Parts: sequence; structure tokens; C-alpha cells
Amino acid sequence: MGARKVCVVTGSSSGIGASTARLYAGRGWDVVVNYSRNPAPAEAVAVECRALGADALVVKADVSSDADCRRLAAEVDARFGRADALVNNAGTTKFVALKNLDGLEAEDFQRIYAVNVIGAYQMSRALVPLLKKRDGAAAGIVNISSVASMMGVGSSIAYMASKGALNAMTAGLARALGPDIRVNAIAPGLVETPWLVEGMGAERYAQAVEGYKARATLDAVISPDDVAEAAWWLGAGAAKTTGEVLLLDAGMRLTKG
Repeated sequence: MGARKVCVVTGSSSGIGASTARLYAGRGWDVVVNYSRNPAPAEAVAVECRALGADALVVKADVSSDADCRRLAAEVDARFGRADALVNNAGTTKFVALKNLDGLEAEDFQRIYAVNVIGAYQMSRALVPLLKKRDGAAAGIVNISSVASMMGVGSSIAYMASKGALNAMTAGLARALGPDIRVNAIAPGLVETPWLVEGMGAERYAQAVEGYKARATLDAVISPDDVAEAAWWLGAGAAKTTGEVLLLDAGMRLTKG
């Protein structure tokens, strides 16, 4: 088993996942960069991580496939022989207005749950044997949820529901995997990512940012680096914290003024 710790980050070719991989790499960990379709952005993130001194393994895997999750875990074992943290960041949605009930079909829910909930479960299960190998403090699993799960706002009702399910699963896995593995979640507010701009459109996104800042006590939206910092604390530290959902929303739920 290698001496350096290893963090596996799903969906890490851009946005929150890429920031998390870079942060762990910059703090002395080796990293696993995961993508599901286009290898080029993932390879670019891996190059950045290597420049920071990390060994970076790039793995194509669709987390909604249990076979892919198990294959990813096997590749991590073969390369590193260990895993010390898992950040379940891979996610998907369908942008549908809240009142447009006809805009969502059962297939939409099934596809979104397959990645956002089942994928996180399958990836966690596949890595449990490696996460349990470590000595000393418990390993960490961090699930990337959303404030949408608590407020009934977001890209679609299906997405909100999936993140609520992820929060519930976080508590269940924390019970099931303790004391060897801690399991927590992060619920960010509006995050500045190209994915969100693409999904919402530039004009609507700009309006959403201004509306969010108008409500948030800290007059800010969330950056991918903000989420990465929280994922570092929960994955690498927070030795006595498990089963929690960390709200990271710049005080939006407080509604300033």
C-alpha cells in the first residue's frame, strides 16, 4: 500500500469535481479523476493534479452502472492499493420549470435517480473494501447534495427529490459503515459552473445569480472551490462528524433584510 492518501472523485472533469480533485492533489493526496463521456477535460484536470505533485489516475465510468463502479474500484486497487476518501459528485438533471408537471416523465426520474442516488450508493459500496483498509481515523465519503433538497427550488422536481433521497441515504450509510467510514453530505446553494449556465441559458442564469445574492446574507453565490474546501474538511478531517448534511449557501436560507 502506498504511503500517500488517495481520494476518488466522481464526475471530476469539470466544476465542483475538478476543483475537489485539484484541492486534494495540492494538499498531498493522489487522486482518481472520473468521467463518463468525454476524456479530454478529465485528462486536462489530471495534468493539473500531476503538476501539483499528485499521481492522478483517469477512469471512464458511468456511476449508474454497477459494473462500471466495481471496475473503477478495481483500477484504484491495482494502482494505489487503497482509498481514503470518496467524493460522490457525479450528478445529472433535467431543467424543467417547477409548475410544468407535464415536463417530467417517469423516465426522467429514473435517469436522474440512477446517477444522483443509485450511482452514489453503488460507488460507495464498490469502494468500501478499500476505504476500510486504512489505518487510524475513519475514511470519509462525501456526497454532493443541494440546497434544492431542503427548499423545493432547483432545476426540476426530479432533481430536488433525488437530492432529498441522497440526504436520507447519507444518514443510512453513516449508520451502516461506522466506525470505519464516516459519511456526510454537502448541500450547496447556487454554484457558479458552466454546466448551470448551459442548462439555464446565460440570461436566466445571470438573473438567478442576482436574485440569489439579493436573498443571501453574505451577498454571494457559491464557487466550486467553496464546495471543494467543504469536501476536504469532511473527507480528510472532521474525525467525529458523520451522518450530517452541511448547508453551504452563503446564508440564503436566512433571507437577509
